[in-house]
Amino acid sequence: MTYNVPVQIRDEAELAQILSQPYDETIDLMKRLEGDIIILGVAGKMGPSLAHLARRATSAAGVKRRIIGVARFSDAEQRNRLDALGVETIACDLSNPDAVAKLPHVPNVIFMAGRKFGDVGSEPLTWIMNAVVPGIVARHFAGSRMVAFSTGCVYPLAGHEDGGCNEAMSPAPTGEYANSCLGRERIFEHYAAARHTPTLLYRLNYAIDLHYGVLNDVAEQVWNDKPVNLTVVWANVIWQGDANNRALLCLEHAGVPAVALNITGGEMISIADVAREFGRRWNKDVTFTGTPSGKQYLSDASRSMELFGAPRVSFERLMDWTADWFVRGGARINKPTHFTVTDGQFLDSKKEG
Repeated sequence: MTYNVPVQIRDEAELAQILSQPYDETIDLMKRLEGDIIILGVAGKMGPSLAHLARRATSAAGVKRRIIGVARFSDAEQRNRLDALGVETIACDLSNPDAVAKLPHVPNVIFMAGRKFGDVGSEPLTWIMNAVVPGIVARHFAGSRMVAFSTGCVYPLAGHEDGGCNEAMSPAPTGEYANSCLGRERIFEHYAAARHTPTLLYRLNYAIDLHYGVLNDVAEQVWNDKPVNLTVVWANVIWQGDANNRALLCLEHAGVPAVALNITGGEMISIADVAREFGRRWNKDVTFTGTPSGKQYLSDASRSMELFGAPRVSFERLMDWTADWFVRGGARINKPTHFTVTDGQFLDSKKEG
């Protein structure tokens, strides 16, 4: 099966298909993988397309497998959409040990739940979601293969000249959110060893979907004739469809002790160049604001490239898709990446799962 990378994405239906398109390697994995897959926190930004991908890859592999999506499901329509795709949904508050105890114990777990930013003024809840919930989940799913979503924010800030942080570097998080994410990792590391639960810490930054992402944040400023914030000069990005496939493939790379893996694109992108290119395409003047800090969150994804190859969707194609999506008036969601934050102070409250 050839991985389809169209010149443009015309509508929501086509976007959903591209986001959930399986690699050949993902289909092959589904032929080898034993048992069902459960995705915890499936109702976030990435979860629905990841669940859809798992369903499609399993069907293409010609095997029977339950794909189970777990979340609170405050949005009933989202649950209905997953059900229609063949994803079995279960409503559950993952912070409630009694509720988690009722979940089916399956051998393959993708953990995506957590509080994404929004810790200023509600730090206790951030720690509950990011450090207590993992312990509840890890105890229940002891012995399962676990891919636990994390973030490049656990690393220290880096300069472009440093080449990005690799997995051998010691974490040095800044602020409550990033420290709680390191707490999440440490909890999973503990239970990986204590309960012999093969675990992979999936350090992702930054996934791109045409509804949101770093490119969307920059494009929004250029499109609306606003100055582009250059506090952060460089960033990493990866197409969400690539990130989805890598998440499933990581099930075979989970280990005891837990393994950390950086997931992002192969290049560092210049925010100024991105803004100017959008301006050129849309015939708009581009202005800038902010004082460059010289440091930002940058990850070296060389190890994941060795395992999975380069992302199937190039940065140039992401630019094409994003620019065209804005011209078409495609839907966007108000969930900024906060990639310009370097002091750990994330001000809005976004909770997923």
